[in-house]
Amino acid sequence: MIQLSRWKVVLVLLSLVFGLLLAFPNVLTPAQREALPGFMPKNGLNLGLDLQGGSYLLLEVDVPTLREKRLDNLVEDARVTLNEERIRTSSLQRVPNGLVVSVPGKEANDAAFTALRNLANAGVGASGAPAERTVTRMSGERIRFAYTDAAIAAMGPRAVDQSIEVVRRRLDSTGTKEISITRQGAERIVVQAPGESDPAALERIIGQTAQLTFQMVDVSPTGLSEALAGRVPPDAQLLADEQGTPYLVKKRVLVSGENLTRAGVGSDQNGRPAIDFRFDGQGSRRFGDATAQNLGKPFAIILDGKVISAPTIQGAILGGTGQITGSFSIQQASELVNLLNGGALPAPLKVEERRVVGAELGEDAIKAGTVSLILGFALIVAFMMLSYGILFGGISVLGLALNGLLIIAAMSLTQATLTLPGIAGLVLTFAVAVDANVLIYERMRDESRQGRSVIASMDAGFNKAMGTIVDANLTTLVAALIMFMFGAGPVRGFAWTLTIGVFTSMFASVMVAQVLLGYWLKTAKPKKLPIAE
Repeated sequence: MIQLSRWKVVLVLLSLVFGLLLAFPNVLTPAQREALPGFMPKNGLNLGLDLQGGSYLLLEVDVPTLREKRLDNLVEDARVTLNEERIRTSSLQRVPNGLVVSVPGKEANDAAFTALRNLANAGVGASGAPAERTVTRMSGERIRFAYTDAAIAAMGPRAVDQSIEVVRRRLDSTGTKEISITRQGAERIVVQAPGESDPAALERIIGQTAQLTFQMVDVSPTGLSEALAGRVPPDAQLLADEQGTPYLVKKRVLVSGENLTRAGVGSDQNGRPAIDFRFDGQGSRRFGDATAQNLGKPFAIILDGKVISAPTIQGAILGGTGQITGSFSIQQASELVNLLNGGALPAPLKVEERRVVGAELGEDAIKAGTVSLILGFALIVAFMMLSYGILFGGISVLGLALNGLLIIAAMSLTQATLTLPGIAGLVLTFAVAVDANVLIYERMRDESRQGRSVIASMDAGFNKAMGTIVDANLTTLVAALIMFMFGAGPVRGFAWTLTIGVFTSMFASVMVAQVLLGYWLKTAKPKKLPIAE
């Protein structure tokens, strides 16, 4: 095992070259990185929030509001479906997870059951997913139409996953870099934006639900006045625009923002900022049918519960494109376009905590981390030199230096974020890496003291210590993976640095020592092992 193999030499040299190449951008300024040739790597280390300062937001997904909204949609779907089938009901009562509808008469009851069952199974066969809604008969000619318990339970985790993706798309569209978005607990999301000093700007981008819907306006003669008096029809809702003008709007959604494929900033016929949009195939058909069936009637364009505009349908809009006009500024229109293109949040996000980390604190953290790293490295060098001499101790230090270079190169390549706990993981990695050399050298020393030759002692040192080295690194790797899977924020930064360090230290500590000691053995041809004393 101590033989100087050509492939080992080539592997060590290649690792050194690639390590230097990938780590090199970290010593350059951003302008110098951009000026590098196209084939050169330009990525440097990403510094975390605790190292360069920035904004921290802890958000909670409002799952109860989401469930309430889904149940409202369920009730409205059932009401519209039964009305379209011209099935008369004697009562429609809201119950947990759904509703109970009473339909007198066996023929009408059977028709209602069939209509609701078809509604519950709509789209199930195509997607292959289990039905989220169930229809069951009850006593007294009643039918229960409700979400399953599994569907209710899945709404929360699904909403958090969707919210993370929507938040990521929204922030990516702003050009903000190095954003960290992670789940915390069951219904919370942590957003860390290094270098961003204004958390209010992040809240404005993230917090808006951006639920865009197109709904018909109730134009009955007394509908609005009765609604203002507190008598709102069950199939309608009272909304207002930015100026406070009230509108009585039908609850049924004609088309929603989910059908949008593109939104962009445009201008209306008076040159004022407007929002151009395009629907997908399904949205185009629904929008075309709705406008064709309601000529001369107004419909409301609603964003997050506020009426943006309520134009009158002059003709069928069949192309799937349209324009939203209103009193927008260029900035408001641009932000709204980013929100619509990023997608709507499935539920509102509540800000539980906001924090700004100053750049001065980050500089202090970098200084403290650098000092601890240099001090730890110096102590390790001193220990190895005093314990194993300049030759063997120096070889360990060279392996340690290559290990650090490879860690920086790997983190630059993967764009991993370096945090203060990550620096602690780096220091721990150095200690674990040099521990492998200690095991090898001590085994060599024991073999030499038993009278074995230099070659036999060195060969036994690598062979017999390797099992212990692998076991020790595997246990460290398992612990790091557990921290990475179940930890959050700084804990994951520590775990990621430690994980990279396990692989680089295994290579650098063992392979570099084999190559350099093999070269020394071949050229010096020693009669005695220097560390045997």
